[in-house]
Amino acid sequence: MGWLTKIFKGSSHSISGGEYNRKPDDNRFWEEPSRGLEVYAPNENEDIDRAIALSLLEEEDRKSRAKEKNVHLEEDEQLARALQESLNVQPPPLQNGNSYSPFPFVYSSGYRICAGCHNEIGHGRFLNFMGAVWHPNCFKCHACHQPIFDYEFSMSGNQPYHKLCYKEQYHPKCDVCKHFIPTGMNGLIEYRAHPFWLQKYCPSHEMDHTPRCCSCERMEPRDTKYVKLDDGRKICLECLDSAIMDTNDCQPLYLDIQEFYEGLNMRVEQKVPLLLVERQALNDAMEGERHGHHHLPETRGLCLSEEQTISTILRKPRIGTGSRAMEPITEPYRLTRRCEVTAILILYGLPRLLTGSILAHEMMHAWLRLNGFRALRPDVEEGICQVLAHMWIESETMAGSASSSVASTSASSSSAMSSKKGRRSQFERKLGEFFTHQIESDTSAAYGDGFRAGNRAVRQYGLKPTLEHIRLTGSFPY
Repeated sequence: MGWLTKIFKGSSHSISGGEYNRKPDDNRFWEEPSRGLEVYAPNENEDIDRAIALSLLEEEDRKSRAKEKNVHLEEDEQLARALQESLNVQPPPLQNGNSYSPFPFVYSSGYRICAGCHNEIGHGRFLNFMGAVWHPNCFKCHACHQPIFDYEFSMSGNQPYHKLCYKEQYHPKCDVCKHFIPTGMNGLIEYRAHPFWLQKYCPSHEMDHTPRCCSCERMEPRDTKYVKLDDGRKICLECLDSAIMDTNDCQPLYLDIQEFYEGLNMRVEQKVPLLLVERQALNDAMEGERHGHHHLPETRGLCLSEEQTISTILRKPRIGTGSRAMEPITEPYRLTRRCEVTAILILYGLPRLLTGSILAHEMMHAWLRLNGFRALRPDVEEGICQVLAHMWIESETMAGSASSSVASTSASSSSAMSSKKGRRSQFERKLGEFFTHQIESDTSAAYGDGFRAGNRAVRQYGLKPTLEHIRLTGSFPY
């Protein structure tokens, strides 16, 4: 107020019609004259009004600066406490793109709503992340629903996870060893997967002699033991459930295949012996056959035309300790040539659907030979045999659906046969789909390309016209 005092002291205006009284050395009080007698010059009035206004503005500004200073001091103290607390533990660096470090807890000094519980946070610690604020106990893992207090966590979409919870939820596990599939040198997760079953496994299991089921081709998990057959093959428990293990057990299936061919008006007139054999016996018979095209790497069926002595399995093996099939009883069987076909050999220990598809394939070889089809190219003969195998599996797994049948005659016969078999298990239906997938996706020239060419011809022209065209030209119609 010094400048205001100086204004008054420096005023050169006189006061008329009134008194101005003050005590010596006393600047605190002044007595204003009587209002009725106050007369001021115009310029003097303006100076006084301006002085009073400036005085009031300065007082308001001083009070505002003092209040703002107190607020800043309070916030600085809160921030200092928060920073001191955050420096107690140093957060580790980011390890990968899925890890996030939240900002340190700070103290609320205003009105904020928690994104978790939707209540006001008030004055206290809170977490600021992803454009929202949270109570510390409300920032929870989307998997275990427990608060996240770690300095690093993972995100999937907009959902936070503990790092371990995220790994359990999203990091793929090997279906063989049950461990997390390791990350490669490039930081990516690399694994193998079966094209049909989608069984995921570490790439190393392709090199460590992990066995596969000889039927469905799935790898043996570490916590499950496959049954080891006497000839070294292994079969999973699901496939073993419907496996045909000896020649006698296969006879009802043989009758079903014969009925299937009769339903297609393709009756096999001669009685052709059907024998189930071990792998080595089948390989020996294949070497003794002078002609014929065989599916590699392993042949599972054979239509013989030569006279041989075959060791057939007479009685199924028993399952011993260590999940091993032991002591199958075999006997020699002398094949005598009475017609163009001496016997049909099938590998033992395969599920009923796979055994039946192999038998339907080999039965078609027999039908072609017994009906005068000579010197066919491998892709034509093996292709049309695969078509019949494919049709039989469809008749077993997709009966009654005309759209899924290759020929109308097979659709009617399949629906009639399926009424006698009852409902199949879910796995057996899936197994049938796998065997049809194998036939359809075969990459070999004879079995794969031959099947696709024969299948197109049968769908377009029908089975009987296609067979007649093969008889006359030795090729599929186009």
